[in-house]
Amino acid sequence: MQATNLGNPAYFHKVVDCQWACPAHTPVPEYIRLIGQGRYTDAYMINWVSNVFPGILGRTCDRPCEPACRRGRVEENNGEKPEPVAICRLKRVAADNKDSVLARMPQVAPSNGKRIACVGAGPASLTVARDLVPLGYEVTVFEGEAKAGGFMRTQIPHFRLPESVIDEETGYILDLGVKFKNNQRVDSMKELMTQGYDAVFVGCGAPRGRVLDLPGHKQAEAGIHIGIDWLASVSFGHVTSVGPRVIVLGGGNTAMDCCRSARRLGGSDVKVIVRSGFEEMKASPWEKEDAQHEGIPIINFHVPKSFNHKDGKLTGMTFEVVSAVYDDKGRRTLVPTGEPDVVFECDTVLVAVGQENAFPWIERDTGIEFDKWGLPVLGKDTFQSSVPRVFFGGDAAYGPKNIITAVAHGHEAAVSIDRFLNGEAVEVRPAPRTNLMSQKMGIHEWSYHNDVSVDKRFVVPWAKAEVALASIRVEVELGFDAATAFKEASRCLNCDVQTVFNRDTCIECDACVDICPMDCITFTSNGEEADLRTRLKAPAHHTAQDLYVSSELKTGRVMVKDEDVCLHCGLCAERCPTGAWDMQKFLLNTTQAGPGCRDSRKVQTEAA
Repeated sequence: MQATNLGNPAYFHKVVDCQWACPAHTPVPEYIRLIGQGRYTDAYMINWVSNVFPGILGRTCDRPCEPACRRGRVEENNGEKPEPVAICRLKRVAADNKDSVLARMPQVAPSNGKRIACVGAGPASLTVARDLVPLGYEVTVFEGEAKAGGFMRTQIPHFRLPESVIDEETGYILDLGVKFKNNQRVDSMKELMTQGYDAVFVGCGAPRGRVLDLPGHKQAEAGIHIGIDWLASVSFGHVTSVGPRVIVLGGGNTAMDCCRSARRLGGSDVKVIVRSGFEEMKASPWEKEDAQHEGIPIINFHVPKSFNHKDGKLTGMTFEVVSAVYDDKGRRTLVPTGEPDVVFECDTVLVAVGQENAFPWIERDTGIEFDKWGLPVLGKDTFQSSVPRVFFGGDAAYGPKNIITAVAHGHEAAVSIDRFLNGEAVEVRPAPRTNLMSQKMGIHEWSYHNDVSVDKRFVVPWAKAEVALASIRVEVELGFDAATAFKEASRCLNCDVQTVFNRDTCIECDACVDICPMDCITFTSNGEEADLRTRLKAPAHHTAQDLYVSSELKTGRVMVKDEDVCLHCGLCAERCPTGAWDMQKFLLNTTQAGPGCRDSRKVQTEAA
């Protein structure tokens, strides 16, 4: 193998598994350390730069960072199911305990004369506005509802996300100087394009829920509701009660929000029924657990056949029982078991079987191309449509995802818009800025706390069931207190503090090999990667994580380190008699809109 190129920003970024997995590349270990130190405001602002909505995401994020967390892989004999650091809930701690951040909001530059329209006030559009307004752009956000937030406000129940948190965090952006046109739905892209905007960003989400066109639907339609529309009606107070018997169709997070909301609105017999198996459901594991915790059963492998009705009133649903059969390529087919059909009585059915994009307001002769699924045809990573000044992001770009993905889209689209309006190619994506800084304070002292905690993941307390289930507006999760937050933060392995090896000062004494608690350092002869992985002190089978390989040492051997299970404890650096190992903090700053993302900055630097 070739020696690892430590100058490649992607190498150490990939070692910080949580940050690598986060669509917005939030520097997770950095803000967790600050939370552990009680520096909540600093932690909040680090979050705000990248993920924009720390208080909202600290309650509702889909947490792609947590399955990637190294903690869940390196724990041994610590329970049947070792768990990652509670990254998401620690984010909420920073939001709940911060001081005022108004003085830390960015200063707005003088107007540059460029005007941008954002359609929809969801997370993608608000991120675009947050990134571009401080640069002097005039950003107008059009929203059909009275308040900003998009699906964060209309589709996430208040028992998960209080409205006050949405008001606060959308307010930080609008107060920068955004022109917010509420209660103004855009009905025509053609008309919008004639209003003199230099760029248009479409962040209107995927607002249409899928309908199940089954026998009996027309006759019983008064008792059948599209999940996302019903949640919006609940959010705005248009729906305040539900029948006692409720069936929720679908296995995603929207279905989980529907069933838990129905439970709070008077549903005494609420059940979720899905076509797939429990493990195949698209809902996040914790969302399924929360529903079951509240006494809501999830019934699997039942395919809906018809809506049952009597005298124009919904009475129940009929389902066919199926099982999953897989072919030799792992493709699943649902096959009838031959068991009798099952009938479940109900008063209300909430259909949450998926969402799709709907752009009836974009005329098809505007030049904007759409694919066969009705999604806009966009440039890779640029979010630019076939009409150069029109950009898309969030669910409107590639279909329904989640808040943090929409935020990531907004950042990238803002870079594209900024480059486009400065006459530069949007396909060029400037590399992030990175640095490595030694954490050495003395021979055996580091500037960070490197003692590895043996605590199991701490559980977030809930409100009492009789209180939480009595109201749709009582927040069910209470969040960590300061003491528990400190202990949970201490579970973080500081994966951004990297073990950096200097082969020139290594005397090959193997002291680092002896002291490493995870057996992740090996000195051996070089070879092809597949072979080398089998010859390490502890074989490295997780190929998604790179090996750290040095150039050839004096004996002809190379140092090989398995990054996958390293604890970043620093014992190798403490033990090394020559200082060949050092602990260096890696910081990645993703490129955002502004002078730093433009070619002109590079030209000016070279000219100087």
